[in-house]
Amino acid sequence: MAGRVLDAVSGGMAVLVLVAGAAATAWPEPVRAVVPTSCVPWLLGVVMFGMGLSLRGRDFALVLRRPRDVAVGVAAQFLCMPFLAWVLAKALRLPDEIALGVVLVGACPGGTASNVIAYLAKGDVALSVTMTACSTLLAPLATPAIVLLLAGASIDVDAAAMFLSIVKIVIAPVVAGVAANELLPGPASRLRRAMPAFSSVVVAVIVAGVVAASAARLRDAAGLVALAVMLHNAGGMALGWGVGRLCRMDEARRRTLAIEVGMQNSGLAVSLAAAHFASMPLAALPGALFSVWHNLSGALYANLCARRSRGSSGGASVAPRPEPYFAK
Repeated sequence: MAGRVLDAVSGGMAVLVLVAGAAATAWPEPVRAVVPTSCVPWLLGVVMFGMGLSLRGRDFALVLRRPRDVAVGVAAQFLCMPFLAWVLAKALRLPDEIALGVVLVGACPGGTASNVIAYLAKGDVALSVTMTACSTLLAPLATPAIVLLLAGASIDVDAAAMFLSIVKIVIAPVVAGVAANELLPGPASRLRRAMPAFSSVVVAVIVAGVVAASAARLRDAAGLVALAVMLHNAGGMALGWGVGRLCRMDEARRRTLAIEVGMQNSGLAVSLAAAHFASMPLAALPGALFSVWHNLSGALYANLCARRSRGSSGGASVAPRPEPYFAK
């Protein structure tokens, strides 16, 4: 019974986030009192610890066995989405605050929700897990550098402070989770069972806090932010798939690149916006909306891929299934 409840909560993260966002829009003052934006980095740290619990040292072994696939995937992760963010900001003439938020989303690493989507899409799950792990470890250097390059001309970006933030709220919790997994397998296993559901609730709380902080301006910007987020996600998935095809990868790996490139650690984007751009509250909204949208679009894409595999004679190769972890 408890297991079914945990699965229902983790699988319903998109619904939780939608409800949290709606509640924060309707009653922003009470939500702000309960969830101030100053607590967002701490909440994300809890989510990232859960991500670390879903990883083991062996998840990095693929770097040695298939370095080309991993290098191509991680390079696509940090090139396609930031480039697309810059193009969208220019094409849609986004205000500086929203443009910064879109760039932050594009500059972030992948997250483990993509691992589950890759499994459901009959992709290469081993590649998905390794790309997530590697892009996360590279984020302290890559993310501040990308934001400084693309947004630094119009907005004051403290890359050094952002580096330290990512180390504290992403790398340290992930490393702690991996260490717990290796050194304390029993307790870690019990925690790992509950973390997807717990993290889904935490992500919903983060989104509620962000939406409540800028509820007064949300109505005016909601349509533009939604358009930018949907185009960013769809374009990233298309570019990821295209890179896989250009590199002559098989169908399973192309699907994986589409998912990994198009699905971002949007919680990190929200946290960075709250921590470093508090005077620009709308900068956190693209990440908050991305948290909802990419789970919906990813599930739809996985469903389409699975149907295509069932309908084809050869199907797509499937790597071993990881332990599901839905938090992003």
